[in-house]
Amino acid sequence: MASSSLSVLHYRQPERKSVTRYHQMPPEVHEYVIEMGTDDQQGPCSGSSTVDQSMLSELVKEKKNDEVARLGGVEGIATCVKTDLQQGIGGDDEDIPWRTKAFGTNSYTKPPKKGLFSFVWEELIDPTILILLVCAAMLIGFGIKEYGTENGWYDGGSILVAVFVVVSVSAASNFRQKKQLDKLSKISNNILVKVVRNGIRQKISISDIVVGDVVSLSIGDQIPADGLFIGGNSLQVNESRMTGVNDLVEVDKDQNPFLFSGTMVADGCGKMMVTSVGINTTWGEMMSAVHNESIEQTPLQARLKKLTLLTGIFGLVVGFLVLAALLVRYFTGATTYMSGNKEFKGSKTKVEDVINAVVGIIATAVTIVVVAIPQGLPLAVTLTLAYSMRRMTVDRALVRKLSACEKMGSAATICTDTPALLLTQMEVTKSVIGAESMEGRSYTSISDNVLQLLIQGISLSRGSVHKLFSVAPMDDAIRSWAVMKLNMEMDNNTHGLSILGVEASCPEKRGIGILVERQQDNGNMIHVHWRGDFERILSSCSHYYDNTGQAIVLDDQQSARFHQTAKDMAVSGLRCIAFAHKHLSKEEYENERAHRKVPDKDLILLGFVALRGTCHPDMKQAVEICHLAGVNVKMITGENISTAKAIAMECGILTPAQEVNDDGSIVTGEEFRRYQENVRMGIVENIRLMGRSSPSDKLLLVQSLKRKGHVVAVTGDGANDAPALREADIGLSMGIQGTDVEKENSDIIILDDNFASVVTVLKWGRCVYNNIQKFIQFQLTVNVAAMAINFVAAVSTGEIPLTPAQLLWVNLIMDTLGALALATENPTDELMNKPPIGRSDPLITNIMCRNIVGLASYQIPVILALQFKGKSIFGVNENVVNTLIFTTFVLLQVFNQFNSRELKAKNVFKGIHKNKLFLGITGITILLQVILVEFLNKFAHTERLDWKQWVACIGIAAFSWLIGWLVKFLPVPKKPILNSLII
Repeated sequence: MASSSLSVLHYRQPERKSVTRYHQMPPEVHEYVIEMGTDDQQGPCSGSSTVDQSMLSELVKEKKNDEVARLGGVEGIATCVKTDLQQGIGGDDEDIPWRTKAFGTNSYTKPPKKGLFSFVWEELIDPTILILLVCAAMLIGFGIKEYGTENGWYDGGSILVAVFVVVSVSAASNFRQKKQLDKLSKISNNILVKVVRNGIRQKISISDIVVGDVVSLSIGDQIPADGLFIGGNSLQVNESRMTGVNDLVEVDKDQNPFLFSGTMVADGCGKMMVTSVGINTTWGEMMSAVHNESIEQTPLQARLKKLTLLTGIFGLVVGFLVLAALLVRYFTGATTYMSGNKEFKGSKTKVEDVINAVVGIIATAVTIVVVAIPQGLPLAVTLTLAYSMRRMTVDRALVRKLSACEKMGSAATICTDTPALLLTQMEVTKSVIGAESMEGRSYTSISDNVLQLLIQGISLSRGSVHKLFSVAPMDDAIRSWAVMKLNMEMDNNTHGLSILGVEASCPEKRGIGILVERQQDNGNMIHVHWRGDFERILSSCSHYYDNTGQAIVLDDQQSARFHQTAKDMAVSGLRCIAFAHKHLSKEEYENERAHRKVPDKDLILLGFVALRGTCHPDMKQAVEICHLAGVNVKMITGENISTAKAIAMECGILTPAQEVNDDGSIVTGEEFRRYQENVRMGIVENIRLMGRSSPSDKLLLVQSLKRKGHVVAVTGDGANDAPALREADIGLSMGIQGTDVEKENSDIIILDDNFASVVTVLKWGRCVYNNIQKFIQFQLTVNVAAMAINFVAAVSTGEIPLTPAQLLWVNLIMDTLGALALATENPTDELMNKPPIGRSDPLITNIMCRNIVGLASYQIPVILALQFKGKSIFGVNENVVNTLIFTTFVLLQVFNQFNSRELKAKNVFKGIHKNKLFLGITGITILLQVILVEFLNKFAHTERLDWKQWVACIGIAAFSWLIGWLVKFLPVPKKPILNSLII
């Protein structure tokens, strides 16, 4: 990247008039200089100081505190890069391009994308394709020598054309799917960042960040670039992605103002100024050093490797036996020309004829191997996953990892949190101010000092100040209530207040603590505000305000009344949030500062509100679908157990019987973590609700379920859910309320925060696995039939009924067109009427084995009958018989695609009208077959067929529908037949 620099000659205070001049150097110099000057030589970044990109990068990477101080601190560096720390950069059409040219973009160098030719080359260097190309070249050479240029190239040329078509179609399909996956990956990695530009808070893409941007940070955010800390409260960063150490690093303005791209905010909140972007950051250097594309191999692809290997070995054995049989028959004189003369006459046969015959035999054997090896399986998996990912995005689920698609089909347990169950809108339905309910009361009945403090607490603890506990729906509901009920003004409640400290709302505390100073107090008094879970806040209170605004001692009797009121609210499914306050003298504040904590003892209770969150309208139906599908839904929440019970009952996770009976369905996080290991493992499957749980309890539950053999999916909505999301087989994050940390550690992002979308993902996961099994059945049926037919024909007659070019055409149908047709079937409701696919379930089921054997048992004798009796049956010559065999075999596979649409159900035509792609591919295959037979006779070694012969071919092929229907009446054993394919 071109170097760039900023030379600052003079600096003048903002209130004085200054002149800024931009001088762009000639293009070959690639240097940008800012001159900011008057005759005054004072201030940071003045005199001969020069700040260029390399200095800014080293400043953060090497944590040069002395250099930061020399340049006048963050304020001085902000002046150097023309940034107002309050208003941000200008962000106009001149400002952004200049910063991009001077400092680069927030992107890093990636390996060049593979073009179409790369995929073609990968297909061409396949050993079997190379052997076919060599054989084709030799056949062309010997053919032209023997028959001349007009007719001698057909045998080899037909193989070349067939190879070209197979390679081109496969490469084009792979290239297209790779582009789709890259596009989805780009969407999933696009992170929105909160910045201030020209005084306006806005969200922009992480790739649009430029040097000088002022970025707002809160818990769960990913730091978008290298930069310097401007200000904030209790900001702690997890730098494990950079250092590998999970310890949290505290960031402050004096000792450690340095922030690194790619790290995550673990606690607190703050603002930063960007100093380096893209490859100039530490993270950018690391990512640019990675030149190899990471190719994710899904579990299903790993299992298919074994199937491909086994089928390939079987194909090699058959190919070798066919090669041996044809060579023996040729050199013993058993093979003859159409005239009846022997092909091999010992020493009388020309060397060229022998070589030509042997090359043709080798080409035939190699082609059999090509057809036998299921090369279409990887393509089918890629097609299925890419198609499913694209469709799932439409269904409000963004897939970040390929493996999640297929793993979801095996999910036996879903652990979900409250946000996935409830609508994003909440409302305050009940409230208690002081010691009395606000029902029927006006805000004028509240003492002025209590009302002022309560409004102040509501304004300060909004979600924009702190994010972990204070989520937007709750904030909106409380603020709307305060405006309507307390006559709170939206924008004028925090004027004159300075925030001195914020304490993170960790799961153990379940609250937000804020230290503020009021100008009117002249620094003599500090205010402490706490907002959070009712039980947690009440336990920290020693007093409460009465109606007159006097602080009364909170005795056991009054505490019991408060608890009973809150319990009645919780039983109704309401979430209780309390507000408390206390004053600190300046001396007390100075003593507390040493502990870097917001005091949470001896608080005075201001009041509490009860919020209702309504379940998604389709939530109960979604949970019922999961239960019918054999998937257990568990609610893991930090809510009060009474509130959690009411929500779980409303959503259908708990039944009335489970709420009453003590069968282990309901536990608290504390109870679960205290169980002995054997007790915990004994009840973990029975749990339906875990209330008052921490992220560590959620992680422990996931680990216990996995040890029991369950495939576990987990939904998360906060930064602390990251460990459970990583541990789960499938991590599902919330797209609206979720944090960057949560999304970074998830496999799938639920874009609408709705549990019903999780069920959609579950259905698509099962569809992926089911589609792959359909294609496996289709391809193995063709493989078994083709290899059996060729082997029997070769051993008995010394000829195979299908030429290499014809076999390659069949291979194209199987590997590409068949994959496109069967891999893009949409999910059906029937998929949710059976249990999930277990980790150890066989890839090829007994039902598939029955279908493969049944259909192949029809195809093999039909084709062999045409081979041996076709002349007498149809009264035609050998060339027409061979064409009938070729056409019938291809049409059998076309009709076999229909049979493969359903593995178990007898009606294979259900929903066929909705799959336009399937019908289109079927029509294209038939059309191409007609063209090969009727118009490309020399190329395909075919003869034209009359309408009666076409009807016969179609009738024989269509009869396989009846065979497929009858086969499904045959019972299958419960014990897996192909144990070797259980992985």
